[in-house]
Amino acid sequence: MELENIVANTVLLKAREGGGGKRKGRSKKWKEILRFPHISQCTELGNSIDRDYMSLCEKQPIGRLLFRLYCETRPELLRCIHLLDAMVTHTHTHTLLNASLGLNSHPNSTNHVHCCLSPQGFNLFVCCLFFRALHDYLRRAPFSDYQNSMYFDRFLQWKMLERQPITKDTFRQYRVLGKGGFGEVCACQVRATGKMYACKKLEKKRIKKRKGESMALNEKQILEKVNSRFVVSLAYAYETKDALCLVLTLMNGGDLKFHIYSMGTPGFEKDRVQFYAAQICCGLDHLHQESIVYRDLKPENILLDDNGHIRISDLGLAIKVPEGDPIRGRVGTVGYMAPEVINNERYGMSPDWWGLGCLIYEMTAGRSPFRARKERVKREEVEKRVQEGEEEYSDKFTEDTQLLTKDPKQRLGCTTDGSTGVKAHCFFRNINFKRLEAGIQEPSFVPDPRAVYCKDVLDIEQFSTVKGVNLDQTDNDFYFKFSTGCVSIPWQHEMIDTECFSDLNVFGPQATRTPDLDWNTPPEPPRRSLLDRIFRRHVRTQTHTPTYSVSHRVYTAQLHPHTDTEITQSPFLSLSTLQHPEVSIANSRVSSCSVNSVDSMSNSAP
Repeated sequence: MELENIVANTVLLKAREGGGGKRKGRSKKWKEILRFPHISQCTELGNSIDRDYMSLCEKQPIGRLLFRLYCETRPELLRCIHLLDAMVTHTHTHTLLNASLGLNSHPNSTNHVHCCLSPQGFNLFVCCLFFRALHDYLRRAPFSDYQNSMYFDRFLQWKMLERQPITKDTFRQYRVLGKGGFGEVCACQVRATGKMYACKKLEKKRIKKRKGESMALNEKQILEKVNSRFVVSLAYAYETKDALCLVLTLMNGGDLKFHIYSMGTPGFEKDRVQFYAAQICCGLDHLHQESIVYRDLKPENILLDDNGHIRISDLGLAIKVPEGDPIRGRVGTVGYMAPEVINNERYGMSPDWWGLGCLIYEMTAGRSPFRARKERVKREEVEKRVQEGEEEYSDKFTEDTQLLTKDPKQRLGCTTDGSTGVKAHCFFRNINFKRLEAGIQEPSFVPDPRAVYCKDVLDIEQFSTVKGVNLDQTDNDFYFKFSTGCVSIPWQHEMIDTECFSDLNVFGPQATRTPDLDWNTPPEPPRRSLLDRIFRRHVRTQTHTPTYSVSHRVYTAQLHPHTDTEITQSPFLSLSTLQHPEVSIANSRVSSCSVNSVDSMSNSAP
């Protein structure tokens, strides 16, 4: 029904906007969910955590902020931080500076040497040495003193929150956005922070029926390893009764297939093709630097975010390639697989550059290079066209990218230059890759924030029920490996981006410890649930013990003439409770020798 789709889209848009309230999509109990444990409860974590400077003070976002807050308390350290910030602010030095510390992938060695030999490059080289020297100074006495401060204790509290169990109740669920290989993909929202994500569900029985355990675990592990603005990030991994769930970056702009074919005339203008192709190139470069070949590049797997930037998604077929040991495997999507994959030859990263060539062709021509839109053709015929046929080029194509060269040894990107050769091709002459990787290159198209770029709810085909599959203990062992909860860096970014960090990271007056950070203050007792507080029994000691006899809903109390006893008439009182010698019952105050109290509760719950 059209009404069902309208309602689903309206609810999703409302959630994306933060719900329209002051809490920005957060639950009413968000502060209770993110309540800091007392510092005494963090002792075990403090003893086991890896005390590595770069990990704690640079790579982890919350750790970085807290270390800087500590440095602000000492003028000599604050000057170091200001100098570091001034050095990394310059866009052109950012990549080299981070590479010098191993914070991201190293630049191409030839390029790096050439850069350092030029006059400008020499200045950058000196800057890198000074940058490293500052960090060498900070990692010694300042880092040691930081670990004894309340700021490091607060970091341990955040790490304890990061390790909280993750279940389906951590999220609100919204409409289905699409389908994956093992289940649906829907939008979801973290109750504590209001952050929106996409939840990719992998049905347990479907995984087992198709023997996809290794594929599912491989995708999860690769997503954990890769940290790139051009590849979707994994934030959480958890399980429900029926499914394993990967909680990923939500890309509200839809996929490239939707934009190529469902937004007017098929295809894009040249500048838009160049922009998307350049970002895909950067994403592939980041994967390849981790020795990961993607193997499934197609429009459906390229997603747009709110601002028009793209990310590579669905890493189910990605695999790590051992150094110096090419792999073999006929995997991918028909029409996008490279000739060497179809021929079952050994390969390294070459299939990804072929896939990029197919994407550039499809974005430009409005059709794939080896099969027309909705053309009915057998798999064998498509593979024959890939191996032997020549793609047709219209006047929309002004340069040959050399990415669809059938011989991988001659293909752009597969020579010793690697991704550097691709980025240097004249097709990308209008792209500033430094600005692109810094996230400050403006896209030519920005999605409408009030639109939902996906199929109608009822147009997304539902999965059939899997029958004849039983789960056992071996499966539970696999689910335990898969369901690891939060992924550290994305979770910390979530806390910062949703302003939960700034709202909760509060210290005492004049930078003193709050009670939860005070080692001499005992932890607060755990807060009781609402029902527990409502129906908690208040025990009051009396001079004489009353006795009770109970028959159905009639309560009789034998009391001493000089004793005042409080009687509670409640449908939730049990026989064992009423027989307790010290029970105290409120609501009716009695002072007599014998009292018969009849509680009429014909309309109450038993």
